[in-house]
Amino acid sequence: QGRIEASVSGTEPPTTAPGGIADTGITALVQLSASRDAPAPPPETWDAYAKKSEEGTGVIAMIDLFIKDLDKEMTEATTEEKESQADYEAMMQESASKRAADSKSLTEKGAAKADLEAEHQAREEGKKTSVKEHMATMKYI
Repeated sequence: QGRIEASVSGTEPPTTAPGGIADTGITALVQLSASRDAPAPPPETWDAYAKKSEEGTGVIAMIDLFIKDLDKEMTEATTEEKESQADYEAMMQESASKRAADSKSLTEKGAAKADLEAEHQAREEGKKTSVKEHMATMKYI
């Protein structure tokens, strides 16, 4: 922007002189004394500082935990699925044998009913015949 003003008006705008570090007036940092006493040791704590490893508390440990949990859940799901499948197959076998037994029982009951109906019909015809004979005998007497 200063160049634009210089080319338009012919003179450069006035600038202020730099005032040191961050315009504070300080131009240099100087160490005054090299023979200072060493700093005091840090106060006593429980133990000396020990850096924790990232595996113990980091994201990697969390991911490992998720993987272990997922493996455990998958193993449980697989076992449960196998047990459920075995239960289902046992139930289907029992159902098939029960259906076969029920079908056999139904066939036997149907045959027994047919035999009883035939016997009943034979008795009814026998009764009719004996009634006719009895009536004929009564008419004769």
